[in-house]
Amino acid sequence: MPVNLDFKEKSTGIFEMTVLYCFNDCILGNAARGHTEESFPSNCRVQDGCLTVFVEVNRNAFWMTITFRQTNLRYGTAISKFKEEFGTMSVQLEKLEKNMAKLTIEVSAEEFETGLEKAYQKNKNRISLPGFRKGKAPRKMIEKMYGAGIFYEDAANELIPGAYTKAAEECGENIVTRPEISVVQIEAGKPFIFTAEVALKPEVTLGEYKGVEVEKTVVEVAEEEIDKEVDKERDNNSRMIDIDDRAVEKGDMIKLDFEGFVDGVAFEGGKGTDYPLTIGSGSFIPGFEDQLVGAEIGAEVEVNVTFPEQYQAAELAGKPAVFKCKVNEIKVKELPEADDEFAKDVSEFDTIAEYRDDIRAKLVERKTADAKRQKETKVVDKVVENASLEVPDAMVREQAGRMLDDFKRRIESQGITFEQYIQFTGMTAEQLQEQSKPEALKRIKNSLVLEAIAKAENIEVPEEKMDEEIGKMAQAYKMEADKLKELLGDYEKEQMKNDLAIQAAVDMIVEAAKEV
Repeated sequence: MPVNLDFKEKSTGIFEMTVLYCFNDCILGNAARGHTEESFPSNCRVQDGCLTVFVEVNRNAFWMTITFRQTNLRYGTAISKFKEEFGTMSVQLEKLEKNMAKLTIEVSAEEFETGLEKAYQKNKNRISLPGFRKGKAPRKMIEKMYGAGIFYEDAANELIPGAYTKAAEECGENIVTRPEISVVQIEAGKPFIFTAEVALKPEVTLGEYKGVEVEKTVVEVAEEEIDKEVDKERDNNSRMIDIDDRAVEKGDMIKLDFEGFVDGVAFEGGKGTDYPLTIGSGSFIPGFEDQLVGAEIGAEVEVNVTFPEQYQAAELAGKPAVFKCKVNEIKVKELPEADDEFAKDVSEFDTIAEYRDDIRAKLVERKTADAKRQKETKVVDKVVENASLEVPDAMVREQAGRMLDDFKRRIESQGITFEQYIQFTGMTAEQLQEQSKPEALKRIKNSLVLEAIAKAENIEVPEEKMDEEIGKMAQAYKMEADKLKELLGDYEKEQMKNDLAIQAAVDMIVEAAKEV
């Protein structure tokens, strides 16, 4: 693809177009269709009705110069087609530190003028000017009244996406982040110049990845673990018993009326009626629940606490408060005995011993699967540690942003808005994103290293494997596999193939690893 273009009329009816290419690929230029070979200088040649001229500058760049004479009315079409194919934009690539790059993109003054005119047409109906009906004021009059730059922003927004996309293709680099755009020059009658700072895909130098040694995870099940599982089932089959002959004790489930005061004034959100609270759960601010131990049903109790310094409600943070409380109800949880009758009620077994053996077998199965996952994680971590690569900060920020978006979707699927979550935790979106950066970096490194292994091992994904994966997806979405396959675009299929190749690389290095 070309990265510069000069077009000019050398003399009456004689035109010259010059294009600089920055790739040492075969170059073909198409222009001046319909002209005869006699119309051009002797150093030009016409092939299939298209004029092409090549002059090599060096091993990485070429000049292509086309000179032709106006021989009929179709020369204007030839010029238009040439400009449409090659554009009137230049781009310079500057490599920065840590796999960053800056593209300096120049859009011709002519194209910028076209962008200004589009911006004017888009906005003219919203602009009022004395002496003109709305939408009828000439552009020059609007620019004179409101300033020459009134349409600059819209013109830039019109031009930047297309110019950047073309420049990104032409630069030949593997760009992995969205661009950070900065305008360098924007003025009517001059080329529009802007820069785009981007991260480039890091190169990976693989270290040892076959036969790495990792610590073996031993699968064992202790009796205490079985007891814990039995107690969970006892808790699931418990019943609540009303208590009316004693005061509140730790572990009790109570219903509570309360109202909070700071400096003798009730504060917003500090009042509740029949609020369910388990004593010792830590649901309230520190010290609150402990002071309810010993409270009698119906008796009023004052609880004195101090709000934490980092409390989410800034107006209460660090302040002492008094809560007037009344316990309305006390309940305790009664658990069934872990005996044969219990085993019959909660399982298919007749004795508690058989029930415990079944729990042990399921724990072994679960732990074995966990051990397999742990081995995979250890092996991948070791292989990534053995490799070397430099990940740009911008790549990490973008990955962390995607992780934050995924987190928002997950909590919203649970019926909690992100704004509510922020309020409950006292965290900001920026803090959450910053916290996720270490995991973001790890994911990026894992993906790049495993992708490099798949490439080094020439791992290819057969169509049968692709069809199998599409079949699983179709089943999950309750669709026909053939229909889903039609809906998937080339990018989605290529991404799926890449993911399957990476998983194959994981399987290979895990199989080759040694547990010690």
